[in-house]
Formats: sequence, structure tokens, C-alpha cells
Amino acid sequence: MKQSYPIVMSKGTSHIVVYVPDFGINTQGEDYTDAIEMARDAIGVVGIELEDRKEQLPYPTAMSEVQKENDDDIISLVDVDFTEYRRQNDIRAVRRNVTLPSWLDAAAEKSGVNVSAILQRALKQELHLTDR
Repeated sequence: MKQSYPIVMSKGTSHIVVYVPDFGINTQGEDYTDAIEMARDAIGVVGIELEDRKEQLPYPTAMSEVQKENDDDIISLVDVDFTEYRRQNDIRAVRRNVTLPSWLDAAAEKSGVNVSAILQRALKQELHLTDR
């Protein structure tokens, strides 16, 4: 799912500080481009954590409702594709229990094949997914 969330960027002494009101989080970047990328990353991390806890992602606040603290603050939007973010960044391995006929398991073991790798390839093919 892709969403665009408002951010507020404030120029600090050495960094651009970013506040993401819908998530109540802050991050920073070396310049505006880096700050936007860091905001996208922070939103992605918190978003997939919320999804993993079966919590609802916040609906983006309208930009007209976002307040600046300082006159020179910049309000912008950052788009985040949570599905793609998860795919690109969530690399943890998950254990699954798979049921196979005993003859197939014996043949795989005898051949020395990596059943996990074969299952991953088959799932990617079935779901029309590619590697990162």
C-alpha cells in the first residue's frame, strides 16, 4: 500500500530536522534530499512495525492542517510504499512448518538439495516476485 504523509523540515545548525506528525517521530538528514529519504525510511520502519502488530496505519493528515513551528520550516509530502519497503528491508528469516510426503523428503535428503531454497524459488515464481 502506498501513501503520502506530510513532514515538517526545520533547518538545524548542521542538519535538517524532520518531524512526521502522523507517526509522532523525528529524524534528520545532512541536507533536504537526505532528510526526505530519512523520513521515508523512518515512516517505513514504523509502518511495518504497526502492520506486524496488526495495528492500523495512520491516515495521512491534510497538508493544510500541519503547523510550522518556525516561519522558515518547510512542509512537504513523502510517499512510502509499505509493501515495497517491507520487501526491500525486511530480510529476517521466518520459520515455517512444511508438510511433505515422506518419500519426497527422503529423496530430497538423499540428493542433498536445499528444500528451503527450492521452496523460496517456487513461491517467488508462483507469486510472480523477483529478488531484490
